[in-house]
Amino acid sequence: MNKYLDGFYDWWKNIDKFLLFLILGLFLLGLFFSLVSTSLIASDKLDTKSYYFFFKHSVYITLAIVILIMFSFLNQKILTKISLILFFFALLSLFLVPFLGIEVKGSKRWLDLIFLPRFQPVEILKPFFIVTLSLMLTFQNKRLYFKYFLSTLLILPILMLLAYQPDIGQTLLITMVWLALIFVSGINILVFFIFFLLSGSVVSYLVIFVPKFQYIKIRLLAFLDANSGNNYQAEKASDAIINGGFFGKGIGEGTLNSKVPEAHTDYIVSVIAEEFGAIIVIGILFLYLIFSYKVIKKINILNEDLLKLILVGCLSLILLQTFIHVGVNIRLLPTTGMTLPFLSYGGSSIVSTAILSGIILNLTKRKLD
Repeated sequence: MNKYLDGFYDWWKNIDKFLLFLILGLFLLGLFFSLVSTSLIASDKLDTKSYYFFFKHSVYITLAIVILIMFSFLNQKILTKISLILFFFALLSLFLVPFLGIEVKGSKRWLDLIFLPRFQPVEILKPFFIVTLSLMLTFQNKRLYFKYFLSTLLILPILMLLAYQPDIGQTLLITMVWLALIFVSGINILVFFIFFLLSGSVVSYLVIFVPKFQYIKIRLLAFLDANSGNNYQAEKASDAIINGGFFGKGIGEGTLNSKVPEAHTDYIVSVIAEEFGAIIVIGILFLYLIFSYKVIKKINILNEDLLKLILVGCLSLILLQTFIHVGVNIRLLPTTGMTLPFLSYGGSSIVSTAILSGIILNLTKRKLD
């Protein structure tokens, strides 16, 4: 018993408590918005007593807290080994999606297994992809660009599987994280731009010439032409932000949830802005900036390239996903169906963010002498 207490004491002594409480605070904020925006007031107005979303979100948040503590508790060498194992399991589950996946609105992205209820494999894969990619990019080999060739072989099957689903949002997100890590790893700038141009050329070809990806072309045209009539969700989301003004319409007074399906996942920023005002959204984004600043400070004092790359990858993923989500909500970007880390409803997304948070807390712990 004393052994476990000593282990917990060491964990508590060395963990970055500011980061820990900031992460927990963001998760609890998501739970709060789930209660007031999707369950409590809406249920009372509809004269029902169903708090389904809130209770389910509570289970996800509880699971997330357990997961992030577990990952932050591990020895760093064990963390990398476990991440490699879990990456291959997540990749295998991604391979199963075309055969066993559930199709929703024309996309097949979810698995529903007996021992594991409906989940999105790519969300579980993302944190472990970052660790695996970072290990590759710190691989020592006499051939200078061999590690970049390996990283390309790693990402290609993932991108093809995501494109087949189709899930262009996650495809672009993982590609951007891959490019960010390659850039930070110290690649020659000319070679990096060749990587970038090749990636852009492949995506452009798929969107323009391959029939399966015509829906992306339709979304882009709808985004560029406000009068096309194909951007109903984006219009309602931006209207909700405008109607909310600076201080919001009040708790339960928002209408976006009833107009746009899955607003509590893909348009949570608009839901918050409508009911609580732009000032609260600005405050939330400020918390993300503080979180980023604290992690970057930790990156600067680390000496190991592997740990630096993993932290850069985790932070890049969270920030890029946040940027895409907010950009879609304010109509700066086309609709992608991207959740907001920490705050959006959704089990797979919350678990993915918890794993990322656990890895960040693990690698930013104070080192023992």
